[in-house]
Amino acid sequence: MNEFTQTPVTSAYIHLPFCIQRCFYCDFPISVVGDRRSDGIRARMEEYVMLLCREITATPILGGELNTVFFGGGTPSLLPIDLLEEILCVINKKFGMCTDVEISLEIDPGTFSLEQLIWYKDIGVNRVSLGVQAFQDCLLKNSGRSHTVIDIVSACDHIRQSAIAWSLDLISGLPDQTLENWQDSLQQAIAFNPHHISSYDLVVEPQTPFGKQYEPGEKPLPSDQHTADMYRIASQTLRDTGYDHYEVSNYAKPGYQCRHNRVYWENRPYYAFGMGAASFTNSQRFSRPRTRREYYEWVEQYEQLQGQLNVEKLTQGDHLLETLMLGLRLTEGIPLSHLIAEFGQTTVNQIMDILKPSIAKNWVTVKTNAAGDRQNIALTDPEGLLFSNTILSGLFQHLDADL
Repeated sequence: MNEFTQTPVTSAYIHLPFCIQRCFYCDFPISVVGDRRSDGIRARMEEYVMLLCREITATPILGGELNTVFFGGGTPSLLPIDLLEEILCVINKKFGMCTDVEISLEIDPGTFSLEQLIWYKDIGVNRVSLGVQAFQDCLLKNSGRSHTVIDIVSACDHIRQSAIAWSLDLISGLPDQTLENWQDSLQQAIAFNPHHISSYDLVVEPQTPFGKQYEPGEKPLPSDQHTADMYRIASQTLRDTGYDHYEVSNYAKPGYQCRHNRVYWENRPYYAFGMGAASFTNSQRFSRPRTRREYYEWVEQYEQLQGQLNVEKLTQGDHLLETLMLGLRLTEGIPLSHLIAEFGQTTVNQIMDILKPSIAKNWVTVKTNAAGDRQNIALTDPEGLLFSNTILSGLFQHLDADL
């Protein structure tokens, strides 16, 4: 296969792994620090930030100034402000940032104050994502969350007072979660009037406490029918209250889509830094080690190799499948002109043939312009999005034979 052409890298993800405790559904690489009162916690955070900054400094520049920077975790709001500012300074010195850069930070209720939010804005953070997950204390406790509904209310009030752009995150399909619970969580979220709402369906990962306790689709987890109903309720409720359902799990008011996450869905390249972080540069996807010790050893080697990764490049076939898998998460779909330019008319004709049964079921639509010309292929909302795995598996099965 011929190597495909990537656009310049102008986005960066930074992983901050520190958490008060591990949630029962969490499969992310984290470092548990409790309530941060131990004298050794600050030293551990400083050591991690030092290694993180060394990785950033050793990384080759593959684009222009950064348009988006995203701090994920873990719970980034546990990191002291001065250490967060240090990372931003190193990022800016290495790559530069455009004047309207989007700098996002994940935060959890009970881990920040109004003063802290103001400090975030002072150092350039202009968007936060609040991990609420549910508005019922019993569901929060049973999911291993460290916060309560009282913490959520306080956190939302602080964010609104700070006037920073924000997203509120919810999870559907939790153990013992009812349709009434879910509707209540949606209404309470809407009442706080965030700029953006993310509504994720619980994924039970094998090595998590949930994965060891529960089988998907069996009690106390909601049935598949109930989780599908939760998805339909979220789509209808949020769209009816002014949120654009722009991606499978994401809803935004006008002007508040997450620019950084669109980089992933549009299959554009991005830097990634930190323990377990996955980057996509030079037609290569690469995940860093998931434990602190192995990550520290890897950074030492990375510096010696002068920022070069010995990773096999993606093929054109890989690129096509990823473009379909990620791009069809967006409700606007994928421009046919983009697919033709990247992969050719013959491949696009094959894709359209494979999708005919899904189009007949009204799971897939072909959007047209005023002249009736075909513009984008997209999944319908909500049914096509609900059956996206079925649609994609059919595409991959039939396309694989010719890739």
